[in-house]
Amino acid sequence: MRRAPRPAPPCGGECLRHTWEKAYQDHRRKVQDAQPLVDARAPWSLGHLRLKLKKLKLEEERLAIIDRDNRLLLEKLSCIMRTGGQTESRNSHTHKRTGSCRESPPPAACILFEKRQSQPACRSPHTLEWLRPLPPRARDTPHSGNGGR
Repeated sequence: MRRAPRPAPPCGGECLRHTWEKAYQDHRRKVQDAQPLVDARAPWSLGHLRLKLKKLKLEEERLAIIDRDNRLLLEKLSCIMRTGGQTESRNSHTHKRTGSCRESPPPAACILFEKRQSQPACRSPHTLEWLRPLPPRARDTPHSGNGGR
């Protein structure tokens, strides 16, 4: 604490100066020994309010449930490891590509597909005649009469 400037002692004798010094030292001692008048401490906290028993009980119950579930899962896993499980989980089929991954079909296949799509709803022998393949002999001969197909 910073001290205020000290007033000059009154003019007079040695006794007056000595009384002045004694009063000043007494004042400084009282300032040093002064206690605060305002209580700045934290308020009393009660133990039963600080310790949340309900919260602790709920936490213990939650941990007990987790421990029980972990134990049950461990038992199930050990049973599966011992017996090999009850279901066959091996997949023997292979995954087939979807149409978007395949290459485009040859042009002849596209033409045949379009012809089959344009078929009439009624399938009489006369309407399907153009879809029947030619006999092998007729294809091999150069002059079959159908334009060399």
